[in-house]
Amino acid sequence: MPEFFLELFSEEIPARMQARAADDLARLVGESLSALAPEQVRTFHGPRRIALAANLSPEVAASRTIERGPRASAPEQALTGFLRKHNADRDQLRVAGDYWVLDKSAPSIAAATLIAQALPALLRRFPWPKSMRWGGTSAFTWVRPLRRITCLLDGSVVPFDLRDGADDGHGLAAADLTEGHRFLAPGAIAVHSCGDWAAKLRERRVMADAEERKRLIAEGVARLAAERQLKVVDDPGLLEEVAGLVEFPVPLLGRIDPTHMDLPPEVMQVSMRINQRYFTLRSADGLVAPFFAFVANIVPDDGGAVTIAGNERVLRARFADARHFWDLDRKAPLATRVPMLDHVTFHAMLGSQGDRVRRLEALAEHIAPLLQAAQAPEPIDELNDNPAEQPLAHADPALARIAARLCKADLVTGMVGEFPELQGVMGRYYALHDNEDPRVADAIRDHYAPKGPNDAVPTAPVSIAVALADKLDQLAGFFAIGEKPTGSGDPYALRRAGLGIIRIIRENRLRLRLLSLIEAAGRGYHHHHGMRAAPATEIMEFLAERLRVQLRAEGARHDVLAAVFAAKGEQGADDDLTRLLARTEAVTALLGSNDGANLLTAYRRAANILRIETRKDGPHDAPPDPSLLREAAEFDLNHSLAAVDVVSDLLGQEDFAGAMTELARLRAPLDAFFDQVTVNAPEPELRRNRLRLLHLVQATMDRVADFSRLEG
Repeated sequence: MPEFFLELFSEEIPARMQARAADDLARLVGESLSALAPEQVRTFHGPRRIALAANLSPEVAASRTIERGPRASAPEQALTGFLRKHNADRDQLRVAGDYWVLDKSAPSIAAATLIAQALPALLRRFPWPKSMRWGGTSAFTWVRPLRRITCLLDGSVVPFDLRDGADDGHGLAAADLTEGHRFLAPGAIAVHSCGDWAAKLRERRVMADAEERKRLIAEGVARLAAERQLKVVDDPGLLEEVAGLVEFPVPLLGRIDPTHMDLPPEVMQVSMRINQRYFTLRSADGLVAPFFAFVANIVPDDGGAVTIAGNERVLRARFADARHFWDLDRKAPLATRVPMLDHVTFHAMLGSQGDRVRRLEALAEHIAPLLQAAQAPEPIDELNDNPAEQPLAHADPALARIAARLCKADLVTGMVGEFPELQGVMGRYYALHDNEDPRVADAIRDHYAPKGPNDAVPTAPVSIAVALADKLDQLAGFFAIGEKPTGSGDPYALRRAGLGIIRIIRENRLRLRLLSLIEAAGRGYHHHHGMRAAPATEIMEFLAERLRVQLRAEGARHDVLAAVFAAKGEQGADDDLTRLLARTEAVTALLGSNDGANLLTAYRRAANILRIETRKDGPHDAPPDPSLLREAAEFDLNHSLAAVDVVSDLLGQEDFAGAMTELARLRAPLDAFFDQVTVNAPEPELRRNRLRLLHLVQATMDRVADFSRLEG
């Protein structure tokens, strides 16, 4: 199969758009050239180019099809519509029997012809997040000015251009030319294949493969750090971005001015990362090292001395700006900034950040004392994957209230205004500077956590109280105004907030009644804004769905969780996530045994019979009459059901393993009942009694979980 190669060479493409653009190119080419059956598709992306190589069929084979049309007696309008649908002429029709028949034949099309026809339209509709126009007489847009199009098929140029009527398409036309490094090897070069292209670019100081650039950057920076017994702070996002900024990476190491080493390490790292794309280094003891790593896009003649000195000079200026904010912010106590939050909008319909802080104060104070009894009992501890090493200590409600009042105050500081990524982090530093309780300071930093799936959750009681309050308030507010996540978007990160609540509860083994906490969050909006709160059950179901998603990602039986959630005990639906997860583990273990699997089969058989018979003359939910039992299997099943009535007590004691053991005892008598007893007996009273017995089986099992919700 001939090789197809396409390169789109432009001015510098933003690093964040390159990988997505390469994927879009592969998708669009696959759709446009699907008739040529593309194989072995490879994509490339870098600062000034995106490219694709694939193997294609040499042509689209000729084809002939026959389409049956309207009846010969059909009105003229039907025939006209049929011809229009198939883009055909009347002279292509013939009559076969009672119908018009269209003979459609298509000649073979050479791959080069199809490519030349498809690519101009493909390039004009390319889905860049942002595009621009540039000088000339063309309306053609690209992410940055497009300079060259290289298009080859089996080593030969596929001729096409971007003209569209009077629009000259900037004079862009396909050729076999590309360009090397802008500074180290400027000028056009001819290429004949993807391999030739990659090799000639490498000779001209361009590494076409993004993964190779990432590897060389990571290895080069790590090597320079190791030479000084230092380690590089892991930052995959920065590595990806830097690989999209350079074509020929040359890692270098610079020194940080000692006068700035007393800045908070987070300030230094964020300033280097955001402003300069520098890598942070740490010493063996984990402290910030007085060095930084960066990547040049040229090979310096002097070993990098001038380049390093220039970057050190720029970094001194950046750190001087950071020091200005650091010194200025500490002149005003954090508590004095809280009134300023009344002038910062949280959401147009939910008030200011000041309003939010007042809600968080009350909610955190409400949650704090509930954490005192949050240590899970032993049976649940054994089921937890990440048990805490120490029992959860008492959370002081007064400290939780203070932390909640101060947790958003750093939003109006100069440092967070410059670096929003440091919200919470700077609040902790400023609170410690103001001699606030360290537990309060830590809660200010930790209440945003976890921000992502790899972030640690808060573990200190005051931090937990404020973090839960923050996320519950967020859910209660946006659900109240109808701003719920949809399949296509979650602009207010409510899914992240929901997963944060779940992880905090799971990883700290908290014993909390979530419904009551959701209701308390809703009352905050009613009290301060007169808003009608969203139903707590709606938010609870949202959290249950987030938990099911998390379990699915972990490879666990998320359908078992749904079944356990649906079970109704004497106190109604359970909203203690730790208890629900423990019961889920126990039910999963039961279903994994032979007794459990057979019991589920029998349950489904009983449920199917009851569903059918209930339509006739149900319901059959009255207690079975012992005097109407006839068969030995009936007596055994009725006796077994009475014996396992202890299941409810065991569930109340949270002895879920014991409850499953008792439930498994139903397997043998239930199997025998179906083998030996005719449920739909001819005697009406026997039939009704046996249906009541099956209903009792279903009701007994449904105390543990709604087994009808299980998949498979």
